[in-house]
Amino acid sequence: MKRKPMIAGNWKMHMTTKEARDLVSGILQQTKDVDPGNVDILVAPPYTALMAVSELLNGTPILLAGQNMHWEEKGAFTGEISPVMLKEVGCSHVIIGHSERRQYFGETNETVNKKLHAAFSHGLTPILCVGESLEQREANQTFTIIEEELKEGLNGLTTKQVRSMILAYEPIWAIGTGKTASPEQAEEVHAFIRKWLREQVEKEAAEEIRILYGGSVKPENIEGLMTMENIDGGLVGGASLKADSFGQIVKRGL
Repeated sequence: MKRKPMIAGNWKMHMTTKEARDLVSGILQQTKDVDPGNVDILVAPPYTALMAVSELLNGTPILLAGQNMHWEEKGAFTGEISPVMLKEVGCSHVIIGHSERRQYFGETNETVNKKLHAAFSHGLTPILCVGESLEQREANQTFTIIEEELKEGLNGLTTKQVRSMILAYEPIWAIGTGKTASPEQAEEVHAFIRKWLREQVEKEAAEEIRILYGGSVKPENIEGLMTMENIDGGLVGGASLKADSFGQIVKRGL
């Protein structure tokens, strides 16, 4: 089955509002000739730049995502952002369970699950991140970790919801390290995820859901990754912070 590719840029804790405006203006210029019917392009700026970026993206095919969110609509949760707030500034998507959230900020499969339910209840499409550390990979625990994150993270979601969401496999050992899983290594895990979904959720959902690869995606390696049967795009970190490199990833990933 041919799934529409997605190239998503996660800007992490980079870009002031002015820098964000300049970057998204550059991305719009770089991708102006790309047919939106062939690929979904998404950016996830920091919270402080969401409104400014949303205004620039209005009327364009580029999608906007939050990098994280709380599962409650409002409340005494200092420093948090709610799904209602993300919707208000124009977000259609939200990244949930990124490895940096899990590693540095205490994100667990349980909180990921709460956030997934909240995203769906507020009309946001979640991009669920899963992945193993270098120690876990070397201990041959990759599939065990991925299965646990999927099983606990997707708990209680309907088949329809799973079908409509996006998954991202991001080997933690390849994030920001310059190391990249080879296309074959990435494909092995993507194929495992799709097989698990086929057996645990539904065959049709497993075929429809898009699974992105995240982990030092660059213009130089996106083509090899995209030749793999079960890789449907990229969750791009550092290379999404320059309009030309992100534009090249979009074009080469088609």
